[in-house]
Amino acid sequence: MARKRNGDPELEHCAPVSRFEPEEEAALLDESNEQKAQANKLFGSSRYSEAIGEYDKSLSSCPNYLEYEIAVLRSNIAACHLKLEDWKAAVDAATASLDALDRLQPKEKDEKDGDGDGELVEIEGEGDEAEKELDNLKMGDERKADIQRIRAKALMRRAKARSEQGGWGNLQGAEEDYKELAKMSTLPIQDKKIVHKALSTLPCRINSAKEKEMGEMMGKLKEVGRWSSQELRRTYVDMLQLGNGILKPFGLSTDNFKMVKDEATGGYSMNFNQG
Repeated sequence: MARKRNGDPELEHCAPVSRFEPEEEAALLDESNEQKAQANKLFGSSRYSEAIGEYDKSLSSCPNYLEYEIAVLRSNIAACHLKLEDWKAAVDAATASLDALDRLQPKEKDEKDGDGDGELVEIEGEGDEAEKELDNLKMGDERKADIQRIRAKALMRRAKARSEQGGWGNLQGAEEDYKELAKMSTLPIQDKKIVHKALSTLPCRINSAKEKEMGEMMGKLKEVGRWSSQELRRTYVDMLQLGNGILKPFGLSTDNFKMVKDEATGGYSMNFNQG
């Protein structure tokens, strides 16, 4: 029997996944779909927190190797968090949805193959066999279209959440998501308008956030002599998270700074080496 998706997603995908027997898988999927339908009703009634609970139940019932079904549920959870204005949770749920789709159909393959339009496929069978091959190709195209549709929804939701979170890194992430969406030929007209508007306004917001965060960091560095050990550690971590991008305009990098512990007092000091 396969494990249900109620543990650590990373651990679940490290080990080989066994599958349920077809009858048992179908029963679990039916149970999951019933719970998802209930969650959809709660969402439609604006009961978003309750809907998240039902979507979680649906995830627990769904076999952990059904990546498409999992991606749909994660994307729906992201939509709930957006309604609740819990931006970080929305980003996490949308990212989990996209990760599931990437496992199902890696983006690298999509980008290389495009949408598959105009691709010639040779049918080798004859008669009933040829008809079966054509049916399988049709089902494959429909599946790809479904994956692309859910990928677009998850990207739209993550981009929205990142944009609302604000901050240099989040806004850059939102811009990357919107740029990926802009390449999708099947994106609905309304979504295309949202993407176009976001891409026209984000560069200015990104620059403003960058300047603000750089200013705050450099202001902190000027007062280093008056900091407590706790403030030193916190700022040092901030610098590492922001990386060299914030220091490069000043001819500096994170290598110029080093935290040194005073073994006698247990306190810290930050040493600056101009190099």
